[in-house]
Amino acid sequence: MRVVIGEDSALFREGLARLLADAGYEVVAKAHNAPELVSAVMATCPDLAVVDIRMPPDLTDDGVRAARRIRDAHPELGIVLLSQHVETRHSVDLVSRGRFGYLLKDRVFDVGDFLDALRRVAAGGSALAPEVVSRLIGVHRAADPLASLTAREREVLALMAEGRTNVGIARRLWLTHRTVETHVSSILTKLGLANSAEDHRRVLAVLLYLNRA
Repeated sequence: MRVVIGEDSALFREGLARLLADAGYEVVAKAHNAPELVSAVMATCPDLAVVDIRMPPDLTDDGVRAARRIRDAHPELGIVLLSQHVETRHSVDLVSRGRFGYLLKDRVFDVGDFLDALRRVAAGGSALAPEVVSRLIGVHRAADPLASLTAREREVLALMAEGRTNVGIARRLWLTHRTVETHVSSILTKLGLANSAEDHRRVLAVLLYLNRA
């Protein structure tokens, strides 16, 4: 697997590159700021980009903004964000497009879990730290939020998590489009995801499913 690393800390960047190389990954480029990261991805067309959220030049959310630019140009590229905090402004959009991971940096020290997360994202899946999911959905629940769903609603939600549209779900489950719409509406209501112009309710439902699956 060919990987580009975007990280401004030289120590962390080189340590991560060594870890990946030892695991059999090919690190094709390393960037210490967001413009370099975008250029490196465009030049090398890797399978995966591992990106720190806070990078120069502004040291705010340059990394995640670069990740969105990269995703627009390369929809099939796997992207894993690393951070010491949770950024929500751009992340929901990235989650909705798939092939995306968001891990807190202390998870990197569990090497097995980290490498497994990279493999899942590169293969088209997701890897989201529980703290990230909690922040993205804006709630902290002690109980299982999926407990109130029927078996059919869980099937529908699982297919939503695969990125299928209502039409695709209807074909897969041999249901009418209207029946699927009813199930989706019920799922969103039961999960407490109120209608809002600012939130991607379907994506938030998928986040809950991925966190509990």
